[in-house]
Order: sequence, then C-alpha cells, then structure tokens
Amino acid sequence: MRIGKTEVVLLQGDITDQEVDVIVNAANAGLLGGGGVDGAIHRVGGSSIMEECKNKYRGCPTGQAVITGAGNLKAKWVVHAVGPRWNNGLSGEEDLLRSAYVNSLQKAKEAGAKSVAFPSISTGVYGYPVNKAAVVALSAIRDFVQNNIEFEEIHFVLFSEQDLRAYQSAAQSLGLM
Repeated sequence: MRIGKTEVVLLQGDITDQEVDVIVNAANAGLLGGGGVDGAIHRVGGSSIMEECKNKYRGCPTGQAVITGAGNLKAKWVVHAVGPRWNNGLSGEEDLLRSAYVNSLQKAKEAGAKSVAFPSISTGVYGYPVNKAAVVALSAIRDFVQNNIEFEEIHFVLFSEQDLRAYQSAAQSLGLM
C-alpha cells in the first residue's frame, strides 16, 4: 500500500533480517535488553548495541525513542522505542503507543533514513491487544508520512500470521488497502 510517496509493507517474518536503514526495537524503559523482538535484535546485532545504550542513555521513558548503531544487523541504526504496558486502555496507552511510533519516525528522519522496519510495539509481553495496536500504529504512520516525504519504505514485520491479519484488517478499516 502507498501513503503519499511512502510504500508501506505488511509482512510476516524476522525483523532482524530486514535490509533497511532503521530497525525499530520494542525496547523496555531501562534499555537493558529483554525477550521477544528486543532480545532478538540484541542477539543478532551484538554487544555494541547494548554498550551504546548504556553509554549514551540512562533509560528511555514510555512513549519516547532513542537511536543507536545497528551492530551486526543489516540496518544502519536501531531506534529503541518504549511502548506502554496494556492496562485495559485506562492509562493513556493509545497516546503513549502513538507517541512511540511518531518519536521513532522522528529519530529515523533526523538520522537521514529512507527505510524503516517496525515490529508490533507493545503487543508481546506488554499485552496491548494487537487489533487495537495495529490501528494506532498504522494511523500514526499515515499521519506522519503525509507531512514528511523523507521515507521511501516502511515495513511492519510481524511475528505471527495472526498479527499480520490484524494489521491487514486495520489497514482496510483505515482505508489504506
């Protein structure tokens, strides 16, 4: 699908295999690594990513993002975005999730990136329902790229077929497909 001049691709796969300028990491606030996407990015990217996180930053608040080199990944940079933990939608989760996506794109834009790969932020151990997260993610991307023509490609690299279907359904509901 195309939003303005940006090609947006939804696919099931391994985000660490993406040949893009920026891979977005679903990080925790301590930037200390973890499981899921975060663990995979640190394993494949190598220790230089963690070293840079520790040396440059003292954590990252929910809804914000920071950028590091990509170590052994095919990308140039990793943007570490901290999404919210799901609390039944009662703690501003939608705004925080939207902010995590927008701040990730802003960091990528500042770095000069033309292509970005996102996971589904907050939908793993943080428990954000993927069908709700997909709408927030895609609408945040849509709104950002309509005003910023820097990006040629944005990939959503989704872990499961169920997640891919949720993102496809959200894209249809938003009129993007």
